[in-house]
Amino acid sequence: MNSARFNAITSRYRKLRIAVVGDFCLDRYLDIDSTKRETSIETGLPVHNVTAVRAQPGGAGTILNNLVALGIGTIWPVGFCGDDGEGYELRRALASLPLDHFLQTDQRRTFTYCKPMLDGKELNRLDTKNWTPTPVAIQNALIKSVLELAPKVDAMILLNQADIPETGVVTKRLLAAIKRISSDLLIIGDSRRGVRGWPSIVLKMNAAELAATGCSSTAELARRNGRMVFVTMAERGMTGAMPGGASEYVPSLPLRGPIDIVGAGDAVTANLAASLAAGAALREAMELASAAASVVIHKLGTTGTASVSELRSRIVITKSRTSIVTAPRHR
Repeated sequence: MNSARFNAITSRYRKLRIAVVGDFCLDRYLDIDSTKRETSIETGLPVHNVTAVRAQPGGAGTILNNLVALGIGTIWPVGFCGDDGEGYELRRALASLPLDHFLQTDQRRTFTYCKPMLDGKELNRLDTKNWTPTPVAIQNALIKSVLELAPKVDAMILLNQADIPETGVVTKRLLAAIKRISSDLLIIGDSRRGVRGWPSIVLKMNAAELAATGCSSTAELARRNGRMVFVTMAERGMTGAMPGGASEYVPSLPLRGPIDIVGAGDAVTANLAASLAAGAALREAMELASAAASVVIHKLGTTGTASVSELRSRIVITKSRTSIVTAPRHR
């Protein structure tokens, strides 16, 4: 990939149409100033004073944020939130996007990660999630949205963030609908519960999730899956494979200081989907995704994103190939 290829791929982003189907969360940050610490008169316990509250989309919303940062032309969120204060905040954060396929319902709570930040360091997180199966009516509405959007988009991203099976967006019935459209559309999926039983789509996972499939390598899973597979390995980089057996390895970029790994995997997913939809080859997509992860992990105290200009700053374009910027590794 030379400079012309980098420009050709990224210049197509503004014309792409991508649907993000999955568990949208609200990431709420509570900034606590330790210099304003008090003691409760009633309980005698320490009081942490919150000086600022920040909220942004998380989960599938993190993928969406990365697509927005890349300048993707049209993005459809497909998911749900509760009819509660967190749902209000989440919809407000998504207000610039078409929300025709994003449901608000009193039958669900808004999936929320509440993150107290003491002087920039995250304390114990407070999570709000759903503990009961997603109602059939909501499942039906989501399936209808997926089928309606399939002929309108260049790619679809599928993210399962819910820990408890059948309580989120990605249910067995929704996966069955995905299977119906998977042969005609670029669909890339990621699941924190693993991908056993998923249809044949492009898969992105980490090394532990690969081990859970029973396959010993990325190439083996790609052959079995019949689609491309990408596996992230933290500081050891990323591997990718085609179903025909061709595989690639891209090393991780050197660290440039303190890091926060939250959101790196979602940045990889977003950049793989965007670049593949724009015509990138296997290695090209991996190089762009690796650069995005490097940008994101160096943004502290927030779930960051990577823009095209930031990707360019992490990739050295040469006449013959693309190589990653190198720097001394910090320990």
